[in-house]
Amino acid sequence: MKFIGREAELKKLDNEIYNDDLTFTLIYGRRRVGKSELVKQAVKNKTDKVIYYECKQVAEASNVLGISEIIEEAFELPKLGFENIEAILKYIFELATKEKVILVLDEYPYLRESVRGMDSILQALVDKYRDKAMVSLIILGSYVDVMKSLLSHSNPLYGRVDLTIDLKPMDYYDSALFYPGYTEEDKVKIYSVFGGIPYYNRLIDDKKSVKENIIDLIASSGARLENEVSMYLNAEISKITNANEVFEALARGYSKYSDVLSQSHVSSGPTLVDVLDKLIKMEVVVKMTPINDENNKKKAGYYISDNLSLFYYKYIFKYSSQMKIMDSNVFYSKYIEKDFEEKYVPHMFESVCRQYLIRKNRKGQIEPVFEKIGKYYYDNPIERTNGEFDVVTQDEKGYVFYEVKFKNKPVTDEMIDSEINQVKETGLNCYKYAFISRSGFKCKKRNDTELIELKELF
Repeated sequence: MKFIGREAELKKLDNEIYNDDLTFTLIYGRRRVGKSELVKQAVKNKTDKVIYYECKQVAEASNVLGISEIIEEAFELPKLGFENIEAILKYIFELATKEKVILVLDEYPYLRESVRGMDSILQALVDKYRDKAMVSLIILGSYVDVMKSLLSHSNPLYGRVDLTIDLKPMDYYDSALFYPGYTEEDKVKIYSVFGGIPYYNRLIDDKKSVKENIIDLIASSGARLENEVSMYLNAEISKITNANEVFEALARGYSKYSDVLSQSHVSSGPTLVDVLDKLIKMEVVVKMTPINDENNKKKAGYYISDNLSLFYYKYIFKYSSQMKIMDSNVFYSKYIEKDFEEKYVPHMFESVCRQYLIRKNRKGQIEPVFEKIGKYYYDNPIERTNGEFDVVTQDEKGYVFYEVKFKNKPVTDEMIDSEINQVKETGLNCYKYAFISRSGFKCKKRNDTELIELKELF
């Protein structure tokens, strides 16, 4: 299957691998994000010796045996008789004093778990062979906390890593490359469900409708990804009940800490803090503060940042009993279709638009370049209400307000006037307004207003 995206990460890896000096690369990111595929793509056409080993949750001797078999095959050697990790790794580094070797230890935390002092073993080898071995050492891991700890001052490997890649999910644009046959509207819809995880996106068939893909992959009993979210959480969290409670509250739209605590059945504040902290570290929940009041903890909100998790807890987890006894098309029509089209996708479109603006900003296509993007908190003194605008940027000239519309009708002058008046009533002083519309525009051009059609995002 064709490898998609990750151009910047591949370029960085190539620079390290093509180097004849000893290089040490650390790659981490959540499960299914494509770490292994990235490295496999990077080493695919290399003529150097490649030792790629996926560490197992087994005893040290079993991992030693596994690495030995790969070395025997790569170097056409007779059976090796090493008994511990330190000895076999030293042997690899010695081989690299004579020819270039690429050594990949995938799921490194498993090896670290079974071998006492594993980090110190690597540190000693890197220090000893830094100036004489032609080895590109690459370690990967899905346990983000563990992998990040390798970079801390207290870890023996501190200062030894030459390149660190924190691999994030793809944005909407790169994700859409997996399903080029879809219209722009359908690309937004399918992304709002499966997000930027390559493993999920490879399963999407753009010859089928969005609805058919959703039913086939997650919204039917026995679907390929029906248990994906729960399995992922169970692998990372010991008390899954609390995580389920938090996710359910967040999926219903509660974002403030106090609301999540009152709406869920988590036993106490400290327990909720622990659960939220864990979910944030797993990169499935994000904590956001308004760009105009970033230090105000009371205005901070928690949001599900993983699209599949949000879809799962909004529609599948809640109605799982019904899904098991109903026809999948009837289930979709009854519990998903209307809310998905009218509320869920329009809400997720805000995230897509933020990603679009960040893409343009990075390429220098927004002038002046903005320094902040996010929600803007306001108090409306006239109506005596408060709330948030979802997409606002701030640059050296001030604020730019973006109104995002994923509706079947074009944006009109009346709609623009209404939105701008609402913004002015809150006291938000913008020097420009912008509107992003799924269905285009039926209005006149204005000097202080930018109109962006859906096709421009792709």
